[in-house]
Amino acid sequence: MSKRTAPAAFRFAALAAVVFSAAGIVALCPNKGHAEGYLATQPEELEELVLGTDQIGYNVSVKEYNLETGKAYSLLIKSSGVKEYAIVAPDFFDYIWLRKVEAGGLEIKANSIYEIEFEDEGEAELFFVPIRPGTYELYAKGLKEKGTVVTINVK
Repeated sequence: MSKRTAPAAFRFAALAAVVFSAAGIVALCPNKGHAEGYLATQPEELEELVLGTDQIGYNVSVKEYNLETGKAYSLLIKSSGVKEYAIVAPDFFDYIWLRKVEAGGLEIKANSIYEIEFEDEGEAELFFVPIRPGTYELYAKGLKEKGTVVTINVK
């Protein structure tokens, strides 16, 4: 059995077609798919989120955040210590680029996060970039129905 090989001229023409097609797409969409500068250096500081702003510990200080994809943010989450809070945001945490989490004098660099648990009074700061538009919820497990929930809108 003989192996078929494409003539060099054909391979060159195919490669050129791929390169010029990609260049054409970039030319048609010059501002899509890239960001200006390094996103992680100067994050926008969001209004801090305080958990348990009432005497029984269910209210939150911010009910809604409005964010943009491709923009860096930092969010300081503080627990009042009135209750234990296991903060989750299942869909939101899946659709952010997590740069780091700072808590208790530590800087934690990880690819993802699924829960932040406050057993007492404390704080954690998240540094992230949203990568997918949508409406998401950040809430305390078991306390969502009582009002310990925040809506996050990402454009």
